[in-house]
Amino acid sequence: MPPKRASSSKRKAVSDSEGEDDAPDASSTKATAKKRAKVSPPDTSSNAVSSGGQPTNKVLPVNISFSERHPEALRLATWNVCGLAASQKKGFSFYVEAEDPDILVLTETKVNNEPVDLALKKRFPHCYWSIADKKGYSGTAILSKHQPLSIDRTLPGHPDPASVKGRIITLEFANTYIVGTYVPNAGSELKTLKEKNEWNVHFTKYIRDLDKRKPVIWTGDLNVAPTEIDLSNAKKNWNKTPGYTEAETTAFKNILNPPEVETDAPKFVDVWRQLHPDDKHYTYFSYRFNCRQKGIGWRLDMFVLSERLVERVKMCEIRSEIYGASDHCPLTMEIGGPL
Repeated sequence: MPPKRASSSKRKAVSDSEGEDDAPDASSTKATAKKRAKVSPPDTSSNAVSSGGQPTNKVLPVNISFSERHPEALRLATWNVCGLAASQKKGFSFYVEAEDPDILVLTETKVNNEPVDLALKKRFPHCYWSIADKKGYSGTAILSKHQPLSIDRTLPGHPDPASVKGRIITLEFANTYIVGTYVPNAGSELKTLKEKNEWNVHFTKYIRDLDKRKPVIWTGDLNVAPTEIDLSNAKKNWNKTPGYTEAETTAFKNILNPPEVETDAPKFVDVWRQLHPDDKHYTYFSYRFNCRQKGIGWRLDMFVLSERLVERVKMCEIRSEIYGASDHCPLTMEIGGPL
């Protein structure tokens, strides 16, 4: 199959708006912003970048285009849309048209029913939604051009199935599992860290059990910053802010590299970090306190793959300029071979 022509999309700039998100630094950035209030006003030009090298735009670019995909590669993307309905009003479709992924994992959709979107359905014939019981809360979807063998929306062994709804979808294909998650947040003042730990225990077992059958592509908003270079102001947030506690980072680390005592446990790889070992780039910037302009962010959205899949990865990039339709940036990955 010849490489696809680079796709592009044009749109009018839309105004930024305040939004709510249960990502971890919503509470911590307020203090940080106050302490940095006397810095120079942010550069609002189209070419402005933060000290970390990421763009500082607050709305989607007028023109969106990406490089051609690798020959014979599948393109997967994940995006926390911070409310699908709101995102659709601020340029969601322009990104999807330009990216044109084979599989798109959406998190924090906040939908109450399966959306009736003919354009999305035409692009992705196979759409699967996990919807929370609580209205306007969480929500996960996997939109696919490829039909899976099976679909599962549960987390086996979890004692509270209702809390899992809206958080996870697993698609089984002939050669792989794709697991999309909107991992629970540990909550303001870590009030729900116990529930987060419960999730991590059962999810760790689940992903390892899947790997015994077929290799796994795990993606979505994982709601954890694995190391100090995955967030701004790491020292101030350590063990104080959801997403960057010892319990959460250790659980993630133990998925990637299981303790020696767990001799039969498989290894997984955080693909973007492996390809960009030193970059301090983020996927989430709070709408509040000029975090985007100041480069204050967290890397929460990831592709985590079974170790034996990694050699098939062709690229993995944060779409850093795609900001404004959500307070998260999408993450995309290309992988060779069939699903």
